[in-house]
Amino acid sequence: MCGRFLNSLPPAETARLFGTKNVAPNYPARFNIAPTDPVLAVRWNAKTGERSLDALRWGLIPYGAKDMSMAARLINARSETAATTAAFRDAFQRRRCLIPASGFYEWRKDGKARVPYAIVPTDAPLFAFAGLWENWRDPSTARLSARAQDEAAQGEGAPWVRSCTILTGAANELLAPIHERMPVILPEDAWATWLGETPASPAELQALLKPYPAERLRLYPVSPRVNSVKNDDASLPEPLMAEGGVRV
Repeated sequence: MCGRFLNSLPPAETARLFGTKNVAPNYPARFNIAPTDPVLAVRWNAKTGERSLDALRWGLIPYGAKDMSMAARLINARSETAATTAAFRDAFQRRRCLIPASGFYEWRKDGKARVPYAIVPTDAPLFAFAGLWENWRDPSTARLSARAQDEAAQGEGAPWVRSCTILTGAANELLAPIHERMPVILPEDAWATWLGETPASPAELQALLKPYPAERLRLYPVSPRVNSVKNDDASLPEPLMAEGGVRV
């Protein structure tokens, strides 16, 4: 699964790497991103023929949901079933995205304790998680008066919420001793296909969702400070110091 990750690269550099037309404003470096937080996502706009970089809410809210309560349970989508699961299948067909990440965290069970690890790229500044995104608006706005609906359309009512989820798949041989699953990470040559810039069949899309090569990842233990979402600073992804001041 993927329950925490980091994105420390400036949005302008992220935009350059992913070739987006815009730069998401006011998005600070984050070292402990948690569910319901805003995350950067790369999306393809078929009307303009351009990629965009935008902040979406992490935890997908299905279009027809009555409220936002489902989002906390939909931060991840299983890659094996996302195309057919009711909450994700429409987004899988029409609203796929890439979620940039400088790395992510996973926990290994050690008795009753959970030992945190960071997983970072060895040969690139960022990962590109395979993601899905969705539009949602509080359905109670549908019961507003005509005047209230006009005000809402002008931005004075309940706004649209754009949310996302990260696809997960079987762990590769590096992560398997830590956890059985990991986020689906897409190589650059798969980005255009996943975003929908080039036509692809459901089978071709599904074929992209495979374990990322272990040699392109580095895994190491980090401080248990990452366990608390209240901590969000640059020291969190640093390797844990062993006795004698040697980094693990």
